Amino acid sequence: MDTQTGTVRAQAHPRVQTAQANGIEIAYEIFGDPSARPLVLVMGAGAQMLLWHEELCQALVDRGFFVVRFDNRDAGLSTHLHDEVPDVRAAAAGDLSSAPYTLEDMANDTAGLLEALGLDSAHVLGVSLGAMVAQTLAVRHSARVRSLTSIMSAPAVTVDWEAVEARPPATSREEYVEQVLQMFRLIGSPGYRADEARLADVAGRSYDRAHDPAGGVRQLLAIAASGDRTEQLRSIRVPTLVVHGEADPVVPVAAGRATAEAIADAELLVLPGMGHSLPRELWPTIVDAVVRTADRAADARAQ
Repeated sequence: MDTQTGTVRAQAHPRVQTAQANGIEIAYEIFGDPSARPLVLVMGAGAQMLLWHEELCQALVDRGFFVVRFDNRDAGLSTHLHDEVPDVRAAAAGDLSSAPYTLEDMANDTAGLLEALGLDSAHVLGVSLGAMVAQTLAVRHSARVRSLTSIMSAPAVTVDWEAVEARPPATSREEYVEQVLQMFRLIGSPGYRADEARLADVAGRSYDRAHDPAGGVRQLLAIAASGDRTEQLRSIRVPTLVVHGEADPVVPVAAGRATAEAIADAELLVLPGMGHSLPRELWPTIVDAVVRTADRAADARAQ
């Protein structure tokens, strides 16, 4: 561990590949046949691509997708901006000047990854912060997005900076795993039993790969610095699916409705019992909806 930054040094994984994109290095993994229709998965704040469960990736492959999952900047094995120190107290007072980047920069990262992979365009699925990145990609790089699936997201989010400041960084692998489990007990899906063994495994592997608490805060600053994006969302014209948990305590379901209302002809799928997590029991429903949205895009392109 780097005792000055609190960061566990990154460990490589044999499946992981890297690409230069938008001036940084992006770590990614691929699943399925590269000739199938491409689907890029964008993860949420403070989380690594490992949270996209391999079985979910395979379920999407089985439905005809070539799946790409990757670590956002400041997460996992992608570039971390360690020299940029987030000022949480200033952010709580409304000063966001310590934000080193915005959602637009993260969307540009994703566009750069597509280019590095030789993909002119792809279907894009994001959760939470990842959905905000995916939305911004569809605004800024519309030609690169075939369809958009936005899960548990919003046109704008107010970050609880006091809660961020009050949460001490974990000092060990065991403490971090317990923090993650406690978090999902609070924000997870009350209608479904959490798979805590899987969560603990992913949390432990994430800690081993590259644990960087400050990176997650920089990602939250990107959300705050990007402001309300409602008017930008009105420019999206690709087939769009908005999925939201009826019981989401982090991003209330009203935010999902607002997202769908802002995007022309978006399909809204509200799932009872779902919170700010993706329960395994809902994977078939979500996969079906993603396929349906991709099919809409294919039909539109054929006309």
